[in-house]
Amino acid sequence: MEQLLGQFSLGLFIMQIVIFVGLILLLKKFAWKPILDAVNDREDGIKNALLSAENAKKEMQNLQASNERILQEARLERDTLLKDAREIKEKMIADAKEEAQTQGLRMIEQAKASIESEKNAAMAELKSHVSSLSLEIAEKLLKDELSNKESQMKLVEKMLGDVKLN
Repeated sequence: MEQLLGQFSLGLFIMQIVIFVGLILLLKKFAWKPILDAVNDREDGIKNALLSAENAKKEMQNLQASNERILQEARLERDTLLKDAREIKEKMIADAKEEAQTQGLRMIEQAKASIESEKNAAMAELKSHVSSLSLEIAEKLLKDELSNKESQMKLVEKMLGDVKLN
């Protein structure tokens, strides 16, 4: 080190300081500023990327919540539609049963009316037959009775005896 101190030259030292300061100024002007700008741009880019990622995360959460809400609404609508469909089915079945019962009762009433009318027609025909048979029998009896004069007289006397005078 003594040797270095012995060879020390003040002019050389000042020259080196001037060159060093000049080099620092040149580096500051041409190299340091672009390097700091690049680092700042990179930092801003990273901040923007983090912000974008955070926004995307929030948007994904919002979309997920929206999807859940839409899915829930769809489930509710499906349940409502199924409930309505069941009610309509039950109403249609009840209406069909009621209609069938009404038609069955109507058919039973028609059958009863038809049976009653056929019964009345059969009774009328039977009465007609009975009356015609009765008339034929009475006619034959009266012919026999009236053909004999003695029988006619007995019949007239008997009838007169049966009639009461007031």
